[in-house]
Amino acid sequence: MQEKRIGIIMNGVTGRMGLNQHLIRSVLAIRNAGGLPIGDGTVLMPDPILVGRNEAKLKAIADAHGVTRYSTDLERCLGDEKDEIYFDSGTTGLRETFVSEAIDAGKNVYCEKPLSTSVESALRLAKKAASAGVKQGIVQDKLFLPGVRKLRRLIESGFFGRILSVRGEFGYWVFEGDWGGQPAQRPSWNYRKEEDGGIILDMFCHWRYVLDHTFAPVQSVSCMGATHIPQRVDENGKTYQATADDAAYGSFQLEGDIFAQINSSWTTRVYRDELFNLHVDGTEGSAIAGLRDCKTQHRVNTPKPTWNPDLPNPFKFREHWQEVPDNANFENAFKVQWELYLKHVALGTPFPHTFVDGARGVQLAELGLKSWAERRWLDVPVIKDADVLKA
Repeated sequence: MQEKRIGIIMNGVTGRMGLNQHLIRSVLAIRNAGGLPIGDGTVLMPDPILVGRNEAKLKAIADAHGVTRYSTDLERCLGDEKDEIYFDSGTTGLRETFVSEAIDAGKNVYCEKPLSTSVESALRLAKKAASAGVKQGIVQDKLFLPGVRKLRRLIESGFFGRILSVRGEFGYWVFEGDWGGQPAQRPSWNYRKEEDGGIILDMFCHWRYVLDHTFAPVQSVSCMGATHIPQRVDENGKTYQATADDAAYGSFQLEGDIFAQINSSWTTRVYRDELFNLHVDGTEGSAIAGLRDCKTQHRVNTPKPTWNPDLPNPFKFREHWQEVPDNANFENAFKVQWELYLKHVALGTPFPHTFVDGARGVQLAELGLKSWAERRWLDVPVIKDADVLKA
């Protein structure tokens, strides 16, 4: 096999998501597997350079994982023509600045969501990338989860008949950090609005692409947010006031008269099989999809319960559901999308997850926050790819 090197500037790998999902389980996993086959006996071999502000942390990560290159000088890295991709999983508030600099340097850009802190900023990046002719991409990992892919398989087969509704539950209890030696599982900036924290900005970007690409485009939104835990303890043991939302209760009207509800919470204790699931009801059948599993109940297998609180329930409802088989080898969702993006850069193959999609996610988050503030339903204006991406 002939190797073709592809250099990737990776900014933000000292964070949990950047390190675990993007560096270790995606880019290095591709490298350790011998590269990404792209046809004609050629494999793409990722060559990352780790970029950040803390040289000691970068060195420790590089040494631990066999990476030979790291730097605290982003400007110098962007000026190196040998590296053609810039990846950003750093602080959201700095994303527009860094991504703009990468585009100016002629780099192809792939980045985490949210694309930016406002839809106006996100659309600026989308237009700039399109005008510069660079290959742009936004992370939309949940589309590549095994459970969601199985759910999409059911939809494409016509299993549901007419889809009526979608109910989603996401979240878990994030410890406050103030008792029992239980540190918080999430960084403190998540709970500071002034540092672009909040579950609405974080998760509504996900729900936008999940709903749009799995079911139908979102047409309107109603949202109630909350800061249920007003005081937390940070990484240094210091008590601080939580100024950002830690829970969101969203309702969405989708094209085709589909109604969706998704609860997002860092203040809930889990009583379900996975940290995230979607319950879909249709005229012909229903399904429950999680991160990995998907179970179905067809119309012909649906029990006939009758409401009678005076008698014990005769049904074991969970036993009436059937598991959707894997029928495939499902790899890490982030890695799957990285492979698609690398092929997009190297071969020009289609990659639909553009900055415009990223802007749509930020748009829904903005409207969710506005809906909460104004306590009303809001229409979701259509953002057309053609209008944004034309040079």
